[in-house]
Amino acid sequence: MALSDRPAERHRQVAGLFTDRVRGTRSWDAPSPVAGWAARDVVRHLTEWCSGFLASGAGIELPRGPSVDENPVAAWQVHCDGVQAVLDDPETAHRQLTNPHTGSMPLETAIDQFYTADVFMHTWDLARATGQDDRLDPDFCAQLLGQMEQMEQVLRSSGQFGTRVEVPGGADTQARLMGFIGRDPFWSGR
Repeated sequence: MALSDRPAERHRQVAGLFTDRVRGTRSWDAPSPVAGWAARDVVRHLTEWCSGFLASGAGIELPRGPSVDENPVAAWQVHCDGVQAVLDDPETAHRQLTNPHTGSMPLETAIDQFYTADVFMHTWDLARATGQDDRLDPDFCAQLLGQMEQMEQVLRSSGQFGTRVEVPGGADTQARLMGFIGRDPFWSGR
């Protein structure tokens, strides 16, 4: 299924896949492809940074669920539902998010470009950490890779992405995207 180009619907689709992986996780302490992170830390990252991003840039306070240490499934669900409610709110179309690194932009665009894309890529991390299906939408992989390659120096200097991992010349778009963001696309956790 192709992903929507509308921010609210794309978040619903991307977060839905991540939610499936969250619900399918059996070991929250399993190592992830992100150095030093366990499966639980993937959820922690997504729930923590987005809340701060929206609070500081748009004055939005998302609902808080239990801590990721107590109940990662419930923590994710409360967070995910909160972001979706923001995107589904008709007033969101008239709101801006302002950030010293990105300037001002429509709130739904900021959520889509920064947060939904991050959920998409971290779906692979959680799936790999927990032995679940790690296939991502190939068209969105290509779109993200194309956008990020155009600003590689800015991304690398941000410290948010690891060193690019070289992949074989015939690698598919998903493997190239994972390599670009610093993941070994062949990581198995073993």
